[in-house]
Amino acid sequence: MTKINFTKMQGLGNDFILIEKSEFDKVSEKFPEAAIKLCDRNFGIGADGIFIPVESAKADLGWFFYQSDGSTAQMCGNGMRCFAKFVYDKKIIDKKEFSVETLAGIIVPEVLDDGKVKVNMSKPVLTPEKIPFKGECSLNCKLEACGKDFLVNAVSMGNPHCVIFTDGDAKALAKEFGGALEHHPLFPEKTNVEFVKILSNSEISVDVWERGCGITLACGTGACASAVAAILNGHCNNKVKVNLPGGVLTIEWAGNLQNPDFDVFMTGDAQYVFEGTIDV
Repeated sequence: MTKINFTKMQGLGNDFILIEKSEFDKVSEKFPEAAIKLCDRNFGIGADGIFIPVESAKADLGWFFYQSDGSTAQMCGNGMRCFAKFVYDKKIIDKKEFSVETLAGIIVPEVLDDGKVKVNMSKPVLTPEKIPFKGECSLNCKLEACGKDFLVNAVSMGNPHCVIFTDGDAKALAKEFGGALEHHPLFPEKTNVEFVKILSNSEISVDVWERGCGITLACGTGACASAVAAILNGHCNNKVKVNLPGGVLTIEWAGNLQNPDFDVFMTGDAQYVFEGTIDV
């Protein structure tokens, strides 16, 4: 066993383990299996995922990102806010706005003076084959899961999302159908799932089933995908307050159905939970 130092952070209850590269190098050969153990909430630290800052030839920094099941993922909005605050506070990066190479492309976070982090999440992807989604269209496509019909909105924010508007119990729907929708054959790379209630033309609530994690308290890319889908369907204007079980995000997108080619901006908290040492 090898001891490593770690930091636990959370963004709206979506929690993460952050490990500096020098610490990760001590145990890198034990990953991805070690990610599953570290994220275990009974026998490990407990987290939805793990981030390690690394050098990048394309951006100011890159990251390794492991989910709690040991898999890798393209992007995580809540994780990016925690990652940005961590590398700035640890002086791994010496500027408040910087670029990060992810599997979803280059993402630009900014650590704000009030402690929140604003992230340029890049442009939403609505072309079905690029999401990827095998439905005939990305908006309001009929899909059946577990004997129930849904109208789904497929949006990629660097990772695939299945956004469903409902007047029912969104939390219960996420629990009952999230897993089946995640693994639906129309999403060849699986998908995150969001059940969304429209509260006004500037506010929504979202319950999330995350790909590789299940029910979580929040999902940054899910909040972005939900806001984009709400704007495209005419439910909301271009600045949306997104209420998630873990807290609130502000999503801004200047796009519309005729011209969706605008970046999405997400602003929210990133907080430290604790630091420690663990045997890996």
